[in-house]
Amino acid sequence: MMRPSLRKFDQMRPVSLETGINKWAEGSCLIKMGGTQVLCTASVDFNQPTWKRLQNKTGGWVTAEYSMLPRAVGVRKGREAISKDNRSAEISRLIGRALRSVVDMERLGRHTITIDCDVIQADGGTRCAAITGGFVAMSLAIRWLIAQGRINENPIMDDVAAVSVGVRDGELILDLDFEEDCGAEMDANFVVSGSGKFVEIQATGEQHPFTSEQIIKMMDLAVAGCKKLIGLQKQVLE
Repeated sequence: MMRPSLRKFDQMRPVSLETGINKWAEGSCLIKMGGTQVLCTASVDFNQPTWKRLQNKTGGWVTAEYSMLPRAVGVRKGREAISKDNRSAEISRLIGRALRSVVDMERLGRHTITIDCDVIQADGGTRCAAITGGFVAMSLAIRWLIAQGRINENPIMDDVAAVSVGVRDGELILDLDFEEDCGAEMDANFVVSGSGKFVEIQATGEQHPFTSEQIIKMMDLAVAGCKKLIGLQKQVLE
């Protein structure tokens, strides 16, 4: 089966990570995965979130906000419609969960890191790109906290990245672009840590139910894809 993108079934789109893209943010990264481009900025607040203070909780917090620019897609979407988009809220929560999964909140101290993920151009896999680029931005913000003497040790316990895997014409494919996603019989998003453990799996059988054998094969393909992404993260953070 030939993919519309002409890639092999296990071949990812070209990926690039550019840091320092925003001079004001404590950490920033522009990630490009094929035609998808997401700007990720990490902002540091020297306070806990209000709910933690009210509950007298210790440690810090990592949260995320995801949004798409009006012309990130083929037809302009108004900013008011974007702000009320339930999809964006769901993806924001996913990104936050993914990044918190590898951070020791006690070591982070009483700080809040907000990761803003703004989709400049969407061509499939925007949430996966946001998690992968968001981790780089967060890592840089934490380095900034250490350099400022705000914390003494790195609270990041592991790496994390995300990638999509789908079934098209009965065959598994890695890292779906928009055209492939639209024609997929099944698609899933996998968030995987550097140790190869799964943080989250979002899977949907859009045309028919899927088997446990299929999901296991998809998991193996996702681990391989995230391993490549984490390798790129390490390179850019060196």
